[in-house]
Amino acid sequence: MKTFLIEREVPGASKLSHAELAEIAKTSNAAVDSLGIPYTWVTTYVAGDKLYCLHQTDSPESVREHARRGGFPANLVSEVVAEFGPQTAQEAA
Repeated sequence: MKTFLIEREVPGASKLSHAELAEIAKTSNAAVDSLGIPYTWVTTYVAGDKLYCLHQTDSPESVREHARRGGFPANLVSEVVAEFGPQTAQEAA
């Protein structure tokens, strides 16, 4: 499966309560279950007025269908093609 980064514009996202985030998670889980295809929601980060989600599936169309079924925006869907961090500098030496 491929990994996708999804940017969702949600005004007031950083002010959502734990209970509100839990409801969003329930809705997302139900949307994943309804797809009937290999699909994994990895995690979501909340920052300002946006949610940044990592999902694993085979196509960006699957990500958009998950968003449609869950009633979520999917303002940007990008395939993650590489991952790196501080340790990557040591690997280059």
